[in-house]
This record gives sequence, structure tokens and C-alpha cells, in this order.
Amino acid sequence: MRGSPLAPTEPTRRISNVVWAGARLVDLLADCGRDSSARYIWSKGADYGKFDGLDMDAYEKDIPVERFHDDVLVAYELNSKPLTSEHGFPARLVVPGFYGTNSVKWLTGLRLEAGRAGGLFTTRWYNDPVLDASGRPTGETTPVWEIAPESVIVSPAPDAVLQAGVTQEVWGWSWADKDITEVRVGFGDPPRWQPAELENKTNRGWQRFSTTWIPTSSGKQTIRSLARASDGAEQPWDRQRNAVHSVSVMVV
Repeated sequence: MRGSPLAPTEPTRRISNVVWAGARLVDLLADCGRDSSARYIWSKGADYGKFDGLDMDAYEKDIPVERFHDDVLVAYELNSKPLTSEHGFPARLVVPGFYGTNSVKWLTGLRLEAGRAGGLFTTRWYNDPVLDASGRPTGETTPVWEIAPESVIVSPAPDAVLQAGVTQEVWGWSWADKDITEVRVGFGDPPRWQPAELENKTNRGWQRFSTTWIPTSSGKQTIRSLARASDGAEQPWDRQRNAVHSVSVMVV
């Protein structure tokens, strides 16, 4: 899943389901040996250039050792074909369940370290403010690692024209690093929430949700979806990259 560190609160919802193949990171680390003091693995890519007005000689990220599961790969295939240059040929890191910024392309090196990487992509960018109960910044930050609960309504499409009194299927996709355990769909303003049926998760794939709705009043209507993950986290109302998704439709 991708976004921009220059617009960290802007929902982009650019995500896809693909199949990666490569060498498991845990196997590579087992072959190399691992110092017990190491808490992070730093990954560096060959891309360089100017970003936000600053010159960068490489792209460097880190992930914690707790994420060294069997599904983290140094990948060299995408959908049963060799990686293309666009996707990071000849090899890239793939960290399922983490935002795409952590899956470094054009991989040139991996290092085990006790502390976090010190480059601007870990110190200046890709860090979210920690908010208090009232939604105000506390002054602390947290790395942009795990994908937070998300959902998007696929049907009806934005600006669709629906018939009043006719049953409509409302469905979409939800995803997160953790399993999604609940999706609610809301109709109108303020929203009237109702639970949606939710498919079980298969590997790291999307989870489909669906419900039915009979619109009774004509005019413009807003439909929203809100997902909750197994750890209790759910989509915020606004001002975050995984804010509640909404579509507007016209009922006639």
C-alpha cells in the first residue's frame, strides 16, 4: 500500500493483491548468523535523487526484528515472472502487512543493527504523530510500519443513481496487518450503522464485506464503511490516511 510522506494524512488507498516469490529473510539471517543485540534490519535501495528539495544518495528504511516472520522476502519474482525494473529488479524487500514504503526496491544491502536507521526516511518522514484521547498530538511519533484497518466501498460507485424502494447490495474490500473482524456500513448524515457480512481472511488478501440497503428517501445520500481489526483498532473518522471511506449517491 502506497502513499506520500509529504501528505501523511491523505487517504490514497492504492493497494493490490499480488503473489511474490523469493528468498525468505529468516533463512538468509540464519545463514549469516545474528547478533543477539540486533533489534532492527536496515535495508538500502539503489534509488537516489532529490526529494522535497533535499539530495538523497540512497533510500534506506528499517523494520523491527519482531517482524522477521516466514513471509518477509527478498523477492525476485512477481506473479510468477521475474521482477521488472519498475518493481525493483533484480531484487527487493517485501514485508507483507507493512506499508509499501518498507518494501525497499532495487535492494543493495541489508544490515542488522541495535538501533534504528538514521536517514531522513526514518527520522523526518514516515513517522506519524501519536495523538491523545482528544485527538491532539502528544509530541511523540510512531513509525509507519503496520497497515492500519482500512475499507473501501466498491459498489455502488460514486455518483451512482439508485432507485428508491429497491434493494441495493453495498459491498467493498477491507484489509489490515491484523485480521479484519468487523465492518459496519453507515447510511445518511448522521450515519445509521449496520453490520456487514465479512469474508474470512486468506493469507494477506483483501476481505470482502457486503450488506443490503433499501433507500427510502430521494436526493443525495452518503454511504460510509468502517473496519475494525482483531486488536481493536478501527478506522478514524478523518485526518488520517485510513480515515472512514465514503461515497455519495443519488436516490430517485
